[in-house]
Amino acid sequence: MSTHPFIDRWHNSAAAERANYALFLSELCDYLEVPRPKPAVADAAQNHYVFEYPVTFRHPTGLSSTGFVDLYKKDCFVLEAKQGSQAPEPSLLFEMPHRRGTAIRGTAGWDQAMLRARNQAEQYAKALPAADGWPPFLIVVDVGYSIELFADFSGTGKAYVPFPDSLTHRILLEQLEIPLVRARLRAIWTDPFTLDPSRISARVTRDVAWHLASLARSLEQDHPAEAVTPFLMRCIFTFFAEDIHLLPRESFSKLLESLRQDLSNFKPMVESLWRTMDSGGFSPILREHVLRFNGGLFESTEALPLNRAQFDILCLAAGAEWKDVEPAIFGTLLERALDPRERHSLGAHYTPRAYVPSQFGLCAAGRIRMEKSHRNR
Repeated sequence: MSTHPFIDRWHNSAAAERANYALFLSELCDYLEVPRPKPAVADAAQNHYVFEYPVTFRHPTGLSSTGFVDLYKKDCFVLEAKQGSQAPEPSLLFEMPHRRGTAIRGTAGWDQAMLRARNQAEQYAKALPAADGWPPFLIVVDVGYSIELFADFSGTGKAYVPFPDSLTHRILLEQLEIPLVRARLRAIWTDPFTLDPSRISARVTRDVAWHLASLARSLEQDHPAEAVTPFLMRCIFTFFAEDIHLLPRESFSKLLESLRQDLSNFKPMVESLWRTMDSGGFSPILREHVLRFNGGLFESTEALPLNRAQFDILCLAAGAEWKDVEPAIFGTLLERALDPRERHSLGAHYTPRAYVPSQFGLCAAGRIRMEKSHRNR
């Protein structure tokens, strides 16, 4: 049982949507430390954050009807609330009536009811005033049990998909104790576009591109660009693989930290790791088993020796949130990092999509194809 009063209080609530949903959502706002909904006023244009927000449905017949959004916050979300129930104990089946509410939780019927609620929320979003636009989030709540998130940051309302993904878009009541979950919900209530993956990727790209550019310029003073580029790409992919847990959690970061006072061993130890990543198997460097990355990136495992300043820049880049970077922009990262004149003369081309692991957990490292420009042929 949770230690937080909010979760304890709602743990056994069931089968009374109309009686419970407004109270539950108000107390949820308190728990998330966001403002509660405001009282509705006569001027509907001023009702930007209210319960029971009215919308007008226009039907093909030319008729119209009114619906009510359970909770609406302009520029943030449309929320549809339901409330299911737990299956009754077998001994009680014939002893007293059992209210089902929306559906019995954990059944196929409940899943279908939640899907209908999601579609209902989308219809409400479609019926909002044109001036309001499409909200970035649809939220489906089973009061006292779960919260489901769907997002479309495009503003078109054409692609509401589970957020952040299909495995974690459903938040159970007890999971509200996880700080990351509460932070995500708080952002949906207060500034939802900060959760837009494209904006996050752009921010990370700007941060790491500066570090990579500095490192590339420094390395190219002592090494040819043909050696610097694949070295940086192997580093980039290793950062990414660690952050999405294709490598053991924090393993490469800890390796770099262990080498901070032992730079002479950076080159042989990283090369040893990359050889294992190419073949798969036990890595004596990480003391862990490593997947095989078989796309060709680690067929060459050459690492460049780094001085103190170069190593520090590499560590700064390693500290970025690489899991938030769309793999398709890996090539862009290198293009920004390489000296423009060298990039033009080399005519570098990349195939970053090949680095993306398949849904079955297989790994492909992708390839870098370096071609001489027509001018230098």
